[in-house]
Amino acid sequence: MAASTMFAADKPKPAGAAQPAQVDPYAEVQPATEKLDLDMYQRIRDEGLNRSHVMEFASALMDGIGPRLTGSPNLKKANEWSRDTLTKLGLENAHLEDWGEFGLGWQQQNAWARMVSPDTAVLILQATPWSPATAGPVTGEVVFVDIQSEKDIEKYKGKLGGKIVLFGAMRDVPVVDKAMFARYTDQELAEVAQYPVPNSAVSPERQARMRAYAERQQLVVKVAALFTEEKVLAVIEPSRDGANGGGSAGLLFDDNGATLGRTPYLAEKRVKVPVAVAAIESYGRLYRLTQAHVPVTVEINLDTKFTGEHEHAYNTVAEIPGTDPKLKDQIVMLGGHIDSWASATGATDDGAGTAVAMEAVRILKTLGVKPRRTIRVALWSGEEQGIYGSKMYVNQHFGQAKLSSAADQVQLPGYMRRADGPLELKAEHKLLSGYFNVDYGAGKARGIYTQGNQAIALIFAQWIAPLKDLGVTTVSARSAGGTDHLSFDAVGLPGFQFVQDGLDYDSRTHHSNADVYERLQAADLKQLAVVEAIFVYNSAQRDQMLPRKPLPQPELEQKQHAPLEGIFPGAVVPEPEAGKQEQH
Repeated sequence: MAASTMFAADKPKPAGAAQPAQVDPYAEVQPATEKLDLDMYQRIRDEGLNRSHVMEFASALMDGIGPRLTGSPNLKKANEWSRDTLTKLGLENAHLEDWGEFGLGWQQQNAWARMVSPDTAVLILQATPWSPATAGPVTGEVVFVDIQSEKDIEKYKGKLGGKIVLFGAMRDVPVVDKAMFARYTDQELAEVAQYPVPNSAVSPERQARMRAYAERQQLVVKVAALFTEEKVLAVIEPSRDGANGGGSAGLLFDDNGATLGRTPYLAEKRVKVPVAVAAIESYGRLYRLTQAHVPVTVEINLDTKFTGEHEHAYNTVAEIPGTDPKLKDQIVMLGGHIDSWASATGATDDGAGTAVAMEAVRILKTLGVKPRRTIRVALWSGEEQGIYGSKMYVNQHFGQAKLSSAADQVQLPGYMRRADGPLELKAEHKLLSGYFNVDYGAGKARGIYTQGNQAIALIFAQWIAPLKDLGVTTVSARSAGGTDHLSFDAVGLPGFQFVQDGLDYDSRTHHSNADVYERLQAADLKQLAVVEAIFVYNSAQRDQMLPRKPLPQPELEQKQHAPLEGIFPGAVVPEPEAGKQEQH
């Protein structure tokens, strides 16, 4: 945070003024019965359901600005738009908070390809994020490259120059025999509410998957070097499948899983050959022709632009100041991530969460709420690359684990280094009551995950009792993964994600070219904003802060990953993201 930036909770007190007591959140006794303001419940419902602006926010973000890849000019526009809009809504201290250097700025301006021979055909594809451009429209012979191990690389040396390379096995395209759009059934919600006893050990199967993934990533780096040395014209990869066979019918998933490397946004790791990901039907036709030894020629044009090598990234932050002399320095936060991938407009991931957070604070401001605690909304960037924006925010404001000083780690940005010591907490750590996140698509709230916080389960159960007619019924002790509330949970702060109806998030929209405004469900987002506004209001008004779990011990938890040493020495290897709504 810049030295000149001040929040309502940070402003200096007049000389001689009584300083608020630094409440120890572990010492507060929680009441057995919550004091609920049912009149405010009704007012929030009325404003949010009958006079909503959530779809206006969504259209301005998705249609007016478009895709918001971290580091891109469009994300800068989105940050500035959200800051200015929150100011117009009446929030205070709206500003952009620099969390540090991210890497390459990049835009996809156009992408197209067509088969020239043996027939003409339009191909459905897009450039992978941070791919360089082709030298205008280029035409070349198509070859399929089958590299399963490093020894396979040798056989392609001297044979790929001037070619368009198909890289990636052709997969089966299953029949879509299940609904791609679904809501939770009562039975499924009952299962979500059941807490499975965790097994702290990493299973042999998971270790094997993680090892295979890590080895594949190492191989991809060497394959990328081969393609660069050979001066291939372009590389085309097949799109992965979605849930229930959703990865077909022209759909393509364009994210980290499609790029030639895990961190192509770092200048020193940049991809040096043009890369595109194709819909499986387009890829399949080219693949089958090459396997039948039919000469195939493709013309392709990837029109991309780099806008800088050392772009900084920002979170949008704004507040409704607290008014209670004893509690106003304490903070309740809500948010979602404003960045997206580049193949569509990032509607369900996570334009929905951004619009909902903005609508939730709009509702509270419109109703003239004077919260006891300060309400702070934050719209994160860098989530798609590793929840970087929220992680750096938490590090700067609340604390972090001591970072590794190993030689391979000190060269990395702080948000990428592994923990190698106990938590080092900052003064603000005692001031945050809780953080509420929306990032599981555009489905309505069906409940909330407590991240294993048993003390808060009874509190949330009372909060949702008046909301059951809106479909909010479930309090799950499970830990939800994959998004920004984890940054708070990692340092022992209450961070929560709502249980949401999945709709077609995993099957069709998550990181795909179909993640557009039309996939949003207006009624669901209205309901979701109402629920979030009520949770935030309750947290801001109650006498006590929300209860916390015991502080994590990252220096001990890190040892669980020891079986992977030797693949990426000293590093924790992530699994490929398979959808966010995954409970553990």
